[in-house]
Amino acid sequence: MSSSGAGPGGRLREIRAPFVAAAPEGARVRTRLRVSEQDAVVLEALGSYLGQLAGRDLAARCAQGRLDARGRAVSRRERKRALTGASSSRWAGTITRGSEDSWRLAERNLQEEAGSLRARVRRVEARLNQAERYSKQRRLQVLRARLAVVEERVAAGRVSVCRGGRRLARARQNLEAAGTSLAEWRREWGAERLFICADGDAAAPLGNYTITWHPGERYLEVNLPDPLAHLANAPAGRYRLNCEAGFPHRGGEVAAQAETGAVRYDISFDPRRSRWYLAASWRVSPGPSPALGDLRCAPVLAADLNHGHLAALVVLPDGNPAGHAHTVPLELDGLPAAQPTGGSAPPSPR
Repeated sequence: MSSSGAGPGGRLREIRAPFVAAAPEGARVRTRLRVSEQDAVVLEALGSYLGQLAGRDLAARCAQGRLDARGRAVSRRERKRALTGASSSRWAGTITRGSEDSWRLAERNLQEEAGSLRARVRRVEARLNQAERYSKQRRLQVLRARLAVVEERVAAGRVSVCRGGRRLARARQNLEAAGTSLAEWRREWGAERLFICADGDAAAPLGNYTITWHPGERYLEVNLPDPLAHLANAPAGRYRLNCEAGFPHRGGEVAAQAETGAVRYDISFDPRRSRWYLAASWRVSPGPSPALGDLRCAPVLAADLNHGHLAALVVLPDGNPAGHAHTVPLELDGLPAAQPTGGSAPPSPR
């Protein structure tokens, strides 16, 4: 919420009424996996194989465009059936669900881009004057042309999704400006396109059959697709990592959820640090939000979003600050439109 800046005609923007944001409906905890060489080979083979399946499924979903509820259900059922033979029913379910979520997020980003372009067109139109007319007129023509293209894509339901991220895709065009080499870029690009995540299942042992973490014995197992069954070191085509897996932070919560409900697991790789990570996520019931008046009786954290950084300050009930403000660097360039607002957070297990 900001009171700075003025709109067309010199009018100050109105400050909206305060409100209490809803509490999170999901929890996510991440830990490092200190894997062996063999573990890394298996995880990379699994992530690459599933990543190829996920890429093909996402392309197929994007080609179908906008679908109604029935169309989405039919599309996912058919795509899941096609993927099951190449992986498993559970892997296929996670992949198709991820493709649908990616398509809907891309559509929302496209709609937000159209709205942003419309607002920019209106601003330029309102500020046109004789002295600056030439430069602003050219800018207006560019914005209108971009808006026409985006609106046509929105109407046709034609979205664009880049597995691996557009930031990396753009960096490939100018490695020198990105400060990286071709080998480093390929390593990072490959890591971003790995796919090792499995939705939780309350009926499965420890909340997830495809990726299983045992709180007591602290082991982690993954179910391998048939083409990778030769890498298995455990019964039923499974691979158990040769390292101890634990959650030093909030491990008790993860263990309690695994023993009573569904848990989604994501395994990822950071190529810059050469580290593997395991993330657990699940749904929570936050309960009713507190009243705004009750919150005002205690110190609150005030945050102000600025260009390039986030300013945070603890404010006492009397309105005075407690100590000095803290600045948190915030780089939003190149991120999807929904990501800065939390729209790209990973979905909770289903």
